[in-house]
Amino acid sequence: MSDPGNNAGGAERSLGQLVAAATAEMSALVHDEIALAKAEVRQDVKRGVVGSIVLIIAGVLVLFAIPVLSFAAAYGIHNLGLGLAWSFLIVGSAFVILGGLLALFAVAKFKKVKPPQKSIASAKQTAAVLQGVKPHPRPEVAAGASRPAAVGSTSADRAVERAPVQDKASAVARSST
Repeated sequence: MSDPGNNAGGAERSLGQLVAAATAEMSALVHDEIALAKAEVRQDVKRGVVGSIVLIIAGVLVLFAIPVLSFAAAYGIHNLGLGLAWSFLIVGSAFVILGGLLALFAVAKFKKVKPPQKSIASAKQTAAVLQGVKPHPRPEVAAGASRPAAVGSTSADRAVERAPVQDKASAVARSST
């Protein structure tokens, strides 16, 4: 003869076991959704940080180019021939070109930053599934009345069933369990 309290392999489980299993599965689902969102956000933050660093470097190079180009322009006006000023102009122009290329790279990195699409899709799918779930209609329990004890229910389940109804929310919660 088997123990009625041990229904691990049985087809029939008590209401408490079903609620506990549903609660555990919902908790695991929420934790998985949060972990997925964290992973996607972490990846996008990493891309954003790389793009920001490259953009800062580009800005610094352009700032370095300003004095060089200023000196080059001053020497260029002074000396209209090829000389030291043209050297400064070539170096300054190289800084600006390098800064522009780095800025383009940073913009490309920023464009890759997207909202956590997998998390959003998964959350929408979960919400759609949960919206379709309707509780079984059950008769309301009058204050002070008790339902007959279910087969295999524990003494704690029976004590909860016999407890007077405190408010409408607990009545609804009891009637849906």
